Amino acid sequence: MTVSSPLSEAKTRRKSQENDWRLFLKLIPYTRGNRGILLLSTILLVPLAIAGAIQPLIIGQAVSLLKQETTWSFLENLSVAEGVNTLVGLLLATVIIRLMFASLQGYLVQKIGQEITAAVREDLFVHVTTLASSFFDRTPVGKLVTRISNDVEALGDVFASGAIGVFSDLVSIIAIVVTMYLMDWRLASMLVLMLIPVTGLIIYFQRQYRKANYRAREELSKLNSMLQENIAGINIVQLFRREQYNAEMFRSINTRYRQAIDKTIFHDSAVSATLEWISLVAIAGVLWLGGIFVLRENTTFGILSAFILYAQRLFNPLRQFADKFTMFQSGFTAIERISELMNQPIEISDPESSKLTSHKKIAPSSRGEIIFDGVWFGYKPDEYVLKDLNFTIKPGEKVALVGPTGAGKSSIIRLLCRLYEPSRGRILVDGIDIRDISQADLRRYIGVILQESFLFAGDVKRNITLGDDYSLEQVKEAARLTNIDRFIEQLPQGYNTILRERGTNLSGGQKQLLAFARVAIRNPSVLVLDEATASLDVKTEALIQSALEKLLTESTAIIIAHRLSTISNVDKILVLKRGELIESGTHEELLAREGLYSSLYKLQMLGI
Repeated sequence: MTVSSPLSEAKTRRKSQENDWRLFLKLIPYTRGNRGILLLSTILLVPLAIAGAIQPLIIGQAVSLLKQETTWSFLENLSVAEGVNTLVGLLLATVIIRLMFASLQGYLVQKIGQEITAAVREDLFVHVTTLASSFFDRTPVGKLVTRISNDVEALGDVFASGAIGVFSDLVSIIAIVVTMYLMDWRLASMLVLMLIPVTGLIIYFQRQYRKANYRAREELSKLNSMLQENIAGINIVQLFRREQYNAEMFRSINTRYRQAIDKTIFHDSAVSATLEWISLVAIAGVLWLGGIFVLRENTTFGILSAFILYAQRLFNPLRQFADKFTMFQSGFTAIERISELMNQPIEISDPESSKLTSHKKIAPSSRGEIIFDGVWFGYKPDEYVLKDLNFTIKPGEKVALVGPTGAGKSSIIRLLCRLYEPSRGRILVDGIDIRDISQADLRRYIGVILQESFLFAGDVKRNITLGDDYSLEQVKEAARLTNIDRFIEQLPQGYNTILRERGTNLSGGQKQLLAFARVAIRNPSVLVLDEATASLDVKTEALIQSALEKLLTESTAIIIAHRLSTISNVDKILVLKRGELIESGTHEELLAREGLYSSLYKLQMLGI
């Protein structure tokens, strides 16, 4: 186990905090669309702070009036009853002002917060969906869900209630301090000096809160990851009776999360308890020192009464400031975690617009020449699963990829579709390096049907079009071409039948049939079949084979199949072993060589 030194941890924290502030400043542009609302919210703080600072002063004047002490000049010519009524009216006016402006200001800042949250979440979603497949190979889904939902929500609070709330509390404190100094600088100085140790304690507890909050969010990510994994794999969980075992694992993670949350609650509560204690000490100090001044006739009962209220009100915005500071710490934790995600490099990106000249685009009449030129690839550095692959697939040629499990067949498809980048070498389609082609063009050029196709929640038509602008007639033609039109028309609402998440209201074969229609409507130049008929029964497979004959009339085809009897009629077979191309030829040629392909074929024919 590696143990980090306190010095290295301190450097890490300082670097993290600097990154947080830098990222926070980068996120400021999200407020551009709400500058008017932000300005209005800030302006409303002024009358709110002034009204709050005047209220204790008005009550102090009422006490002075009843004690027949010195009061404001406009009260001197009024009777006690008239003066009290006047002060009550002024107090009521300040209450109404605070009520109206506080409600409006609260609504505006929450509106800003929600709009900023939505904008950040959208940008984060777009960024995540453009990341390479290698990122998702090493990142649990639950962690991504936590960061895009919980962390972004905390970030929105920082922008809205947090940032504007802290400014509001500062304005309130300044207004109260200025008013106190205008009344009695001695009592005011005593209260202001008490703010110094309180501020130090708040900063200490908030730093501890932030560290605890980061650990809590990490545990929440693990909790969400395990929850997502168990729901996605519920069939395996139940078939292998892992309910109790998984429940114990979940209980362990849940306990660690609760303990981490308990620490955040402790540090947050410590701030509130400290402020409560200091505010009581402040009131006691005002009573003691103010009482001495009253006995010495250096101040009045009215001023003393006002200062008692100020002692309470001075610590109220400070308490709110501490709460906002807690919110900031949660927000900074969120920023730290979001920044890690936003800083993930987009490994696979489109070429610059200057490179997308006419000769770098795939012509509509292209029929699919594919060249692998010295291609090396590994999911981990220096652990290659494909080694120096060199082969050419001619336009319209039907080629099968064959080999034992782990030979690299699926990796070839992922590289061709540019889900991953080759470590070395290049891949050409119709003479163009795929890195010089936009991803949208490349994936229109290549149609892929996997062994297990993913269906989205929505109707049948949208699962075939996938958001592209195809008419219903085109959808029906694709269904007819792939021999699944009868199946779709037998569904309760035909093409408008709603499919549940992952298409759970369809059989595996029916989902695969929709995948064929999804590709057929796009008429790709290259068709890739990765064990695409493995989940189909004999009757359905016969329908698909008939459809494939139509689809593959002029298209290039790459077929991955473990049942070698299904590929005997292809133009060429590429035999792979441990990432290397060891044999190439037709079915008959490879059988005559009596190499690896011949051995695999004979084993399957014997039923072994």
